Amino acid sequence: MTIKDTREEWEIRATETPFTGNKTSVRTDEVVMPDGSVVRRDYQVHPGSVAVLALDEEDRVLLINQYRHPVRHKLWEIPAGLLDVPGENPLHAAQRELYEEAHVKAEDWRVLTDVYTTPGGCDEAVRIFLARELSEADGERFAAEHEETDMEHARVPVDELVRRILAGDVHNNCLVVGVLALVAARGGDGLDALRPADAPWPARPFES
Repeated sequence: MTIKDTREEWEIRATETPFTGNKTSVRTDEVVMPDGSVVRRDYQVHPGSVAVLALDEEDRVLLINQYRHPVRHKLWEIPAGLLDVPGENPLHAAQRELYEEAHVKAEDWRVLTDVYTTPGGCDEAVRIFLARELSEADGERFAAEHEETDMEHARVPVDELVRRILAGDVHNNCLVVGVLALVAARGGDGLDALRPADAPWPARPFES
């Protein structure tokens, strides 16, 4: 048996979009089950996201602290953002987010991992990059707005973050998945064996 996710799409008898928001929408599909029955499935339609685990020379991860209204918390996170343009190259989007949220650039980029955040209720796919060889970005800082105007920054050692994750002190999925994937990669074939930054991403196809 090969443990690998496979693409499959069951028959949809009908579909509607009862809500359309600024960036996402809600869709209702009538899906045919294997036994022939038809059930309704509601889910959020999402453009996809990128996130950046930026690792400095002192083995610290660059974090931001941001208010997230749906969960009523200020969360420690890694820089991340939406794929606003259909077909947008995820590496370019990740480089933009690292610049806008932290005014940092990186010379070495790898794909750390790809995940579906909540596949039972949302089609969001996230590509988490590993960025190394960090330095301050050129030019003026990006003008923050909304929740980002209150954003804090920190650089935290990887070992400390692992302890915080396992203690339940931090909850952002990209931070948790990214840090644990980093530790797993180090314990496996090493960081240089990670996929290149332009590796194919079937969940969100993109232009080179």
